[in-house]
Amino acid sequence: MDTNLQKYRAFIGAVECGSFTSAAQRLHYSQSGISRMIGDLEREWGMALLQRGHAGVQLTAQGARLLPYAREVCRAHQQLQSQIEEINGLQTGLIRIGTFSSVATHWLPGIISRFQQDYPAIDYELLLGDYTEIEGWIAEGRVDCGFLRLPTRPEFETVPLQRDELLAVLPEDHPLAGCDCFPMRALCDSPFMLLEKGGRAEIAGIFERCHLTPNIHFTTWDDYAIMSMVESGLGISILPRLILQRVPYHIAIKRLQVPAYREIGLALRSRKTAPLAVRRFLEYLQYRPDIR
Repeated sequence: MDTNLQKYRAFIGAVECGSFTSAAQRLHYSQSGISRMIGDLEREWGMALLQRGHAGVQLTAQGARLLPYAREVCRAHQQLQSQIEEINGLQTGLIRIGTFSSVATHWLPGIISRFQQDYPAIDYELLLGDYTEIEGWIAEGRVDCGFLRLPTRPEFETVPLQRDELLAVLPEDHPLAGCDCFPMRALCDSPFMLLEKGGRAEIAGIFERCHLTPNIHFTTWDDYAIMSMVESGLGISILPRLILQRVPYHIAIKRLQVPAYREIGLALRSRKTAPLAVRRFLEYLQYRPDIR
């Protein structure tokens, strides 16, 4: 990437994150690298762009006037790359994808493998996070598109992909391991391992709808940590069917007495302005019967 574009991205990232440290984590630079790039900009432009303090950074008046133009330059560069790809007939390109663990594990290897048969020169950058992180990456342009639970932010365009059932997960020796459907009230009889992604817990919504209060002993966004805890007899949980494919743990999996689902889709800021490689990827996903 052009050096000036890197500096503009560092400036934008520092403003949106509120600190050099958070911007460095988001953009995958060192904190000193972010500080140096913004310092270079300030010297080149002859003005202070940010006020530094113990609480983070804030825009100066001059920085506030220039920030929209820096954003526009970065957007224009992305559109330029898109046009170059159009002219080259998709001979090359990069797709930056935000994803969560179950999609990364069970969908993306097969999707990318088949997509590469038609477009072998396309490269991929995958960022693994929770729903909230992926939404942020899409909004700021860190990724071109992202797999999310729907509905998501109203300003995004979305492609619905699959209705993923949520299932009860129990130790193999649990008294109800042999039942056909797991009773909802029994979810409160054992310690509960809560899977929570990005502050919007789909599992917690199940308890709210059924007017139940679980005995939560452990909360994490890591699906595999939950399964390991359940296997060890530390409690029970609810997990999406997608992550429970090819499970390496000795656990019992049961449908819930009251069925519950999450809607998985792909989101992006705008299909119209997306690079050609991303548009082809979206078209490909829409006709994948194995993920519907």
